[in-house]
Amino acid sequence: MTRFRIPLPGKPMASPRSRRPGLAAGLTAILFLALCSVAADQPKTPTFDHDETRFPLTGRHLNATCESCHAGGQFAGTPTACRSCHFSGGSAETRPSPNHIPVQTDCSDCHAPRFWEPARMDHGMVADACEVCHVGSLATNKPANHIASSNRCGDCHGTFGWEGAGFDHSSITGNCVSCHNGTIAEGKDNDHIQSSNDCEVCHSTSRWSPANGFDHSGITTNCFSCHNGMTARGKDNDHIPSGNACEVCHSTNRWSPASGFDHSGIVDNCISCHNGTTAEGKGNGHVPSGNDCEVCHSTVAWIPAGFDHANVVPGTCNSCHNGNQAEGQPGNHFSTTMSCDACHTTQTFAGADYDHTGGNYPGDHRGNPDCIECHGGNSQAVTWSAPAYIPDCAGCHANDYDAGEHNGSLSTNRDCGNSGCHNVRDADWD
Repeated sequence: MTRFRIPLPGKPMASPRSRRPGLAAGLTAILFLALCSVAADQPKTPTFDHDETRFPLTGRHLNATCESCHAGGQFAGTPTACRSCHFSGGSAETRPSPNHIPVQTDCSDCHAPRFWEPARMDHGMVADACEVCHVGSLATNKPANHIASSNRCGDCHGTFGWEGAGFDHSSITGNCVSCHNGTIAEGKDNDHIQSSNDCEVCHSTSRWSPANGFDHSGITTNCFSCHNGMTARGKDNDHIPSGNACEVCHSTNRWSPASGFDHSGIVDNCISCHNGTTAEGKGNGHVPSGNDCEVCHSTVAWIPAGFDHANVVPGTCNSCHNGNQAEGQPGNHFSTTMSCDACHTTQTFAGADYDHTGGNYPGDHRGNPDCIECHGGNSQAVTWSAPAYIPDCAGCHANDYDAGEHNGSLSTNRDCGNSGCHNVRDADWD
């Protein structure tokens, strides 16, 4: 242990052997008094446990000073009720707000030391009318968007469940609009269907929504007298063109989908109604056709449509399939003026087959040459390579003539097949 030497003022420090015995004792006393002074300045740790009392400290009471509750140093008999301290004459500094609602209960009935706000109010013991307190100053009044009503809150609200208010309509059987006029109580919404003010005709006090609806069981005709867009809802903007005799297509048992018009007795003259005005006409994507709907359509099954080609006179296909009355040749079709049935059949339009047998065709060829080998430019007209020899074989095959192998000239051998030398049907031409 290191020992410190403290020299006296004005004297040199003496050696340990030359010091007097009383000096060490004096210094020791001085150091002891200094340490005691420092210890006296340190805060003392309280040893009192408030949880052992009838009033454990919680919430904001943890930060309260002892004197705020124990005035004058008196601890025994300190009251524990909130109002004994926090009301007029109490020892606590916190007092109720001047605009606090009038109450006769203790603070703890609504407040808690840990969470003072928001306060909870037990309405179970409330006997007075709600409007005694709920007038906007003592307690919350009706909000600005409250439906038009009287100030008797208890007529619709309850203390156990304020939301979902409801008036007892069980005894109300008529004249709803006397209250539900938008002033005393909520009236018809802006998007309500057009109707009169006899709410009870469609609505019930047992279940307001959805509306029970008007009893249409006795209505068989003249729907438009009400459903005209003024007394009651009329036809929608996207309704098909039609007259105003609703009952022709609709039924009071099931309005949608419409049952439709009874077409069983209609056999012709569909266009007299289906003209786009009285009833729906041909759609924009309809194939070019005349207005004889019944030629292709049937009232039993409108779709799919089908035309009976069995009775079509041969050679007359183009009279309809001209691109106006019915679909004509597509843009990439072989260029020809012949009738469709020259290559096609009504049984199957695909797989066209043309028979070339005829007076101007030099016999059937072996194999199956492509059309463009004779019909250059995809045209009905044959593009002969040697027009001088039309219509003989040489008209196309003049360049195939070999003078060294034939007797005579090309002019004398121009008809290769009919000359008795070649047969176009033989696999071996040579």
